[in-house]
Amino acid sequence: MRFRPCIDLHSGKVKQIVGSTLSDSDSANLRTNFSSQFSSAHYAQMYREDNLPGGHVIMLGPGNEEAATEALQAWPDGLQIGGGITAENAEAWLERGASHVIVTSHVFHDGQLDGERLDKLCQLIGKEHLVLDLSCRWKDDGYYVVTDRWQKFTNLKISSQLLEQLEQRCDEFLIHAVDVEGKCMGVDERLIALLAAAEISKPVTYAGGVTNLKDLELINKAGKSRLDATVGSALDIFGGTGCTYQEVVEFHKNHAC
Repeated sequence: MRFRPCIDLHSGKVKQIVGSTLSDSDSANLRTNFSSQFSSAHYAQMYREDNLPGGHVIMLGPGNEEAATEALQAWPDGLQIGGGITAENAEAWLERGASHVIVTSHVFHDGQLDGERLDKLCQLIGKEHLVLDLSCRWKDDGYYVVTDRWQKFTNLKISSQLLEQLEQRCDEFLIHAVDVEGKCMGVDERLIALLAAAEISKPVTYAGGVTNLKDLELINKAGKSRLDATVGSALDIFGGTGCTYQEVVEFHKNHAC
C-alpha cells in the first residue's frame, strides 16, 4: 500500500473541496474545506523531496492550467494530471511533465463507456500513460461511475469483472468514493472490499473519507494491501486535524510495496 498525494486546483489555487458540491450551474453551494496560501509547485516539490510518486493533480474546472503546469514542472514524470483531459490535449499534458493523464468523462457518452474513444486514447498516448478514473456513487443495487464533476450517473457498475476487463486498456485506476469524499467522516468499507476482490495486477488508488491513520490501517487491511490511498482534507497541510503529513509519510514508508 502506498500513499498517493494530491494537489486539487480550483480557480488557480490549491484547495480542498467537497467534490459532490461541485456544479456547472450552482457555485453558491460549493463547499470549500481549505484554500492554501502556497503554490501548486510548493506541494509538488514537497512530495518530490519525500519520494511520493504517483500523486495526482486535479483541475476542478477552468482557470487551472497554469497552476497545473507549474506543479508538473516542479516534478517532471512524478505526478499525474486529471480534469478535462481529452484526446485533443492528452499529449500536451504529457509533454508538460505529467507521467500519466487521468480520464473519466471523455471516455463516456450518453452514460455508456465509449470503447472507441478509449481505444483511440490508448493508441495516441499508450496505455502505460493512462489512468482510468472510475469514481463512483451508490445507487439502487451498487456503485456506478459518475462523470461531469460527479453530477451524472453512468450505467457502468463497479465490479471485479469490470476492473479485470479494463486493466488491459490502462495503467492504473483512480476511484473516489464520492459519497464520502471531502467529508472526513470515515472511508467506504463496502467499496474498499469490492475493489480488493478484483484479481488484477494494475494499481488501484482509493480516495474518499480518510479521517486519520486508523482509516489508512483499515484500507490496508480491508484492501488486502492491494489498494493505494489518498488523503486530502484530514491532513494538516490542507488545514485538517486528523493526521499530520509527516505521519502519513511515515505510514507510507512502513507499508509501501
